[in-house]
Amino acid sequence: MPEGLKELINYLSTPELFITISAVLFVTCLVLYRQVTRPPVALAALAVSIVFLVLSLRDEDFRLIIAKPDNVPISMMLFAVAFFSWLAFRQAARNDERIARGDKPVEAAEGNKFHVWPDLVYIEFIALILCSAVLIVWSILLKAPLEEPANPAASPNPAKAPWYFLGLQEMLVYFDPWIAGVVLPGLIIVGLMAIPYIDKNPKGNGYYTFRERPFAVSMFMFGFVILWVLLIILGTFLRGPNWNFFGPFEYWDINKLEPLVNINLSEFIWVRWWRVALPREVAGSGFLGILCRESFGILLVLVYLVVLPVVMAKTFFRKIHAQIGTGRYVLLSFLFLVMMSMPIKMMLRWLFNLKYIMAIPEYFFNI
Repeated sequence: MPEGLKELINYLSTPELFITISAVLFVTCLVLYRQVTRPPVALAALAVSIVFLVLSLRDEDFRLIIAKPDNVPISMMLFAVAFFSWLAFRQAARNDERIARGDKPVEAAEGNKFHVWPDLVYIEFIALILCSAVLIVWSILLKAPLEEPANPAASPNPAKAPWYFLGLQEMLVYFDPWIAGVVLPGLIIVGLMAIPYIDKNPKGNGYYTFRERPFAVSMFMFGFVILWVLLIILGTFLRGPNWNFFGPFEYWDINKLEPLVNINLSEFIWVRWWRVALPREVAGSGFLGILCRESFGILLVLVYLVVLPVVMAKTFFRKIHAQIGTGRYVLLSFLFLVMMSMPIKMMLRWLFNLKYIMAIPEYFFNI
């Protein structure tokens, strides 16, 4: 692969560009889901991905990351996520076309059912045998990444969580531990449980569709692909020593230093913009001093969580508000804005080195 192309890919892999380009591609695929899911287009995308992977494996730095025994399953998982996402949207495109013609979905057609015994049991038994064979061959050919016993004097660099926790570990960079480790995961679980009670639209139950449930499908896929799968990619392939970002064709230099002066919003406004000292934040200044210092952050958070839902209900969420009612809309808008706070906070950190919008360390409350 030409060196110029490698440098371009490394540049496009910087986190702000990587997330932005991924989000643009995600929206494009949703808008053009009928065209994108056509077999010729999907096969062309698969061929390009395989050719890119084969050519990239000739680079030593890329191969060290991708071929690491810990990372091989994650690479396979990415292809699996792409395939099953394509399959679901392909079936949704077929059903949407049938419904537009006045026909029933494919799942409702007669003869599209089969019995659990013996049909499904046979299929599952064969799948069990094939998976067992693959795992046996895999365990023989690929050495398990076993390391020495835990040694507090020799910590790994970078110290990474298991792949399924890399999203949470990435959140810890941008939020306080109690938010990234407790609040956000808790809201994710609550939000998933609340979906059937918030959106009671009977359409799309039992069959694949996108046109009949565009908002629900888009938000779920955005949270899954952009805010979970991409965070796993960032943590696995782009986070290197000292938790710095590295391109896929860049050597993981342990001596690479990227000094980041992360500052809070209050410091942006009081010190950088107004050229004055921060209001006293020592314990003797009292609670009023803290409110004065963080007044801009508090106002911004209130506008984001209180005023913005009202604006959305009057504009582009107007139809959803009319369908589900005020009570459900309040819960939906809160969960939506909390979800969107993650990419917003990430971009603010990458572009402006903004640490916290509202920083109150006196009470361990930082957003």
